[in-house]
Amino acid sequence: MNNFRTLLFLDRFHGVFEKLDIDYPVMRKILQVKLTMDQRRKPTIFNQANKKKKAAEENQFNKSLLMYGLLGLFMIPLVIFGENYIFQMSILFGIIMFLVMTSMVSDFSAVLLDIRDKTILNSKPVDGKTVSMAKTLHVCIYLFFLTGSLAIGPLVAGLVKHGLIFFTIFLAETILLGFFIVAVTAFIYFFILRFFDGEKLKDIINYVQIGLSVAIVVGFQFVGRSFEIVDIKVVFDPAWWHFILPPLWFAAPFEVLLHRNTDACIITMATLVILAPFSFFAAYIKMMPAFERNLLKLAEQGGERRRANRTLSKMFTEVVCTSKEERAFYRFAGNMMRTEREFRLKVYPSLGFSLFFPFLYIFNSLSTGSFAEISTGKGYLNVYFCLIMIPSAVMMLKYSGRYKGAWVFKTVPLENLAPLFSGTLKAFIVKLFLPVYVVVSIIFFFIYGLRILPDLILVFLIAIFFTLISTLLIKRTVPFSESFEAIQQSDGWMMLPYIVLIGIFAGVHYLVTLLDFGVYIYLAVMLAVVVISWKLALRCVFVH
Repeated sequence: MNNFRTLLFLDRFHGVFEKLDIDYPVMRKILQVKLTMDQRRKPTIFNQANKKKKAAEENQFNKSLLMYGLLGLFMIPLVIFGENYIFQMSILFGIIMFLVMTSMVSDFSAVLLDIRDKTILNSKPVDGKTVSMAKTLHVCIYLFFLTGSLAIGPLVAGLVKHGLIFFTIFLAETILLGFFIVAVTAFIYFFILRFFDGEKLKDIINYVQIGLSVAIVVGFQFVGRSFEIVDIKVVFDPAWWHFILPPLWFAAPFEVLLHRNTDACIITMATLVILAPFSFFAAYIKMMPAFERNLLKLAEQGGERRRANRTLSKMFTEVVCTSKEERAFYRFAGNMMRTEREFRLKVYPSLGFSLFFPFLYIFNSLSTGSFAEISTGKGYLNVYFCLIMIPSAVMMLKYSGRYKGAWVFKTVPLENLAPLFSGTLKAFIVKLFLPVYVVVSIIFFFIYGLRILPDLILVFLIAIFFTLISTLLIKRTVPFSESFEAIQQSDGWMMLPYIVLIGIFAGVHYLVTLLDFGVYIYLAVMLAVVVISWKLALRCVFVH
């Protein structure tokens, strides 16, 4: 096994771990095995698309660091333009926290909540505290590499532009940010593990991961709203709720040490930068034994789930689906989308964004105009933000954690799999998109009135048509037939043209609102397009 540089660095602090009653040699060996196994992991995409040994043995995390480093370059202007540190650095740390927390939730939660190594280690004379520390360091190592890749560009730019003191503060806070994120995430999981068991617990963890991803985006909007632009100058007016925004904490030390700002609120925020990460992380280390004991609940199986009344659902299915085969696949797809935790984790955050972003325009407009002015405008066209979830969700329909069972589709007595594709798409529209769209539409009715009813019906028809277009992302792959490990990082860029297409649809909609009866004409055209395109898809696209 490789003697990683990270381990050589940790060797210098072996005395600290020993004072914490950690068996350092054993912890080092466990960590060495974990890091080695990470390098040997072979992504499914390489096994399917590239049989070359070099590609299979390539460490994908190291490749991703380059991408994060490029993202960090886009944050350099926040460092070099101006010296309003409380504004610039809070935005910078807000972006870094968003990217790191998103990566933490999507990539490292499985490591933090892993119980598979207990099967081996619990039968050996290894202290549980040592195992827990190895697991924590495993996450921290990758998290610090990730944070460092994002911050390296702004760090160098800050050193050149603002000097050594700025660089030292920035570097120290980047390290503290890593401790803070690990500790806060662990605390959230600890309290959930404390009160719930088995399958219920796994579902709750999944929803917490989803909610956290959405909350980070929403919280970032509040960071931006902490500032008010006055005469082309950014003015910060402290309020009580600013103390619950960590990006402002990390911006405060720059004001205190570089601008000699002695405001009590700024000094308090600067103090929180030191107190909060160390306090949270120290508390996490202390509660690690209890955390590990509660992790065993993840191996428990939940009780039988209560069966809901399916009468209404059955009636709705018969209305939506035209054949018994399509109904069967509609129910199958609905169950898969509901029970697949990995699918929910990757798709449900986009549902949350679709709920939030349509109202972002209204929030911004309230700062410059009245509610009455907004209600008479055309801000309801922001309902098109609901469509941003469609490409990513449709693309995920071809993945499953139970993909090995896809052979059953080849055994069904059907001439073609058109009912499978159409039933799956209808299940997505009805069970995922429609609830979000209905909630947004109801709120828009209260804001803009019933006058927008034809517009909302038109947008729903466009959403159905857009779903058909987005099926090109599936590349005619049978739904739920590929492993989630086969997801490529380039898939995100594939969705960019579809996002642009949403903007084109919205632009055309705006233009037809300028014409008499333009919306009604456009609605009739789209109704015909949806009916014809769905039939053509069944005959041409889904059959082959």
